[in-house]
Amino acid sequence: MSDRINEKIQNYRTAPFDARFPNTNQTRNCYQNYLDFHRCNKALSAKQQDPAPCEWYRRVYTSLCPMGWVCLWGEIHTFIYLYKNVNSDGIKLNIY
Repeated sequence: MSDRINEKIQNYRTAPFDARFPNTNQTRNCYQNYLDFHRCNKALSAKQQDPAPCEWYRRVYTSLCPMGWVCLWGEIHTFIYLYKNVNSDGIKLNIY
């Protein structure tokens, strides 16, 4: 199975049709693949498995999403991660 996934990733050109998102507007498709990538990475890393199959989602969202969105989501993701780690020590952060 791993060989099939690696073969698909190597032969990847652009995002394939996804029946969950049949409309022209691919905004939800873009964001869903972004979320799926991070969920997949988190789940496989927690099981101490190789997160290489998650690469498919990354390639799909990078081909569908504007890079400005991806950068913004990355900054938000980093801020939330830092907030949770700092807040676990009982420190209050004012974000406004």
